[in-house]
Amino acid sequence: MSANRLRTALTMLGIIIGITSVVLLLALGDSMQRFIGKELEALGTNMLFISPGGNRAAAQRMRAGAAPALTLADAAALNSLSSLAGAAPALQGGFKLAVGNETSSSSVSGVTPAMFKIRNWKMELGSVFSDADVRAASRSVIIGHKVADQFFYKMDPLGKYIRIENVAFQVVGVLHGEGKQIDGPDLSELVLVPITAARAHLIRNPFPDNVHYVVAQGKSDGNLQDAIEDINETLRDRHHIKFDEPDDFRIDNLASFAETAGKISAGIAALLGLIGAISLVVGGIGIMNIMLVSVTERTREIGIRMAIGAKPRDVLLQFLTEAVVICLAGGVLGIAIAVGLAAAITATGKFDVVISLSAVIVACGFSSLVGVFFGFYPARRASRLLPVDCLRYE
Repeated sequence: MSANRLRTALTMLGIIIGITSVVLLLALGDSMQRFIGKELEALGTNMLFISPGGNRAAAQRMRAGAAPALTLADAAALNSLSSLAGAAPALQGGFKLAVGNETSSSSVSGVTPAMFKIRNWKMELGSVFSDADVRAASRSVIIGHKVADQFFYKMDPLGKYIRIENVAFQVVGVLHGEGKQIDGPDLSELVLVPITAARAHLIRNPFPDNVHYVVAQGKSDGNLQDAIEDINETLRDRHHIKFDEPDDFRIDNLASFAETAGKISAGIAALLGLIGAISLVVGGIGIMNIMLVSVTERTREIGIRMAIGAKPRDVLLQFLTEAVVICLAGGVLGIAIAVGLAAAITATGKFDVVISLSAVIVACGFSSLVGVFFGFYPARRASRLLPVDCLRYE
């Protein structure tokens, strides 16, 4: 091997590329699964979104003179269910925001204090508005940190005013963190006001008790399906829906989203690993070709060894050992390159890629198996050569 460094290096190159691909793609798959799991955890996998409308329900009830709707009373009834940890109504709309000469358009949500507990929203500055603020329709607003940076860059936003459709709201808090919300913009871009203030000053509705949707949270130690059945039964009873009529509301279960996303990410991770494995197999085929050439070139060497007492198994072991050493050395280099590439991707700050110990063990084991598998045929061929034919070989 040391006497033929170029040939050895070229043989190792296929394994290096294959191992790098396997380790890096496995790490990317694992990181993608963790990222999706983290995002879904931030949304809350025991969350239920109840919104008006259902399969053919809207058209049917509109023809009957009653458009499907959810009300504050519906939210209060759901909040009393024993299978739920809480339920909170919400109103939502797009409005123009302004501070001085700075303007932008954003989604504004009218919520209750219970929404913060259900959605696990934390405060970076200030505090959540209280039930008294809701009762008084207080013109208070809580904003995400990107909104705070846009309008109050390098200033303390607490106590300042934001005009929402030319109605002044006082900033009482800034939300902590970021992350896409299933019912709206990123957490860092949220604009939240008391639901009564939204109804009084922003969202003009001929039915003041109607809400756009209700967010419910199942109990952590309970069965989410039981909570869905309780919600369904309660709302059907409150909306006087007959047995043979469809629901006039829809319940979206985030747990089913999480399960589907988990299956998709696991499938993508497996596909990435398969792609890496294919490149490793290609490298193994390269090893077999080089080893077959090596057997042909070293025929006289094999004949001399066997003539002075080497047995076929000794020749077999020699060539197998060379193949495994090449694969292991290529594997170590491939792992090192994969770690470097993962660190470079992580350094960009856009995606965290972590090389797990299991990926390294799999890569080393797989590289050894490739060496044995693709090195066995050339080694066996070398061991079955006859000494007399080898010594006569030119």
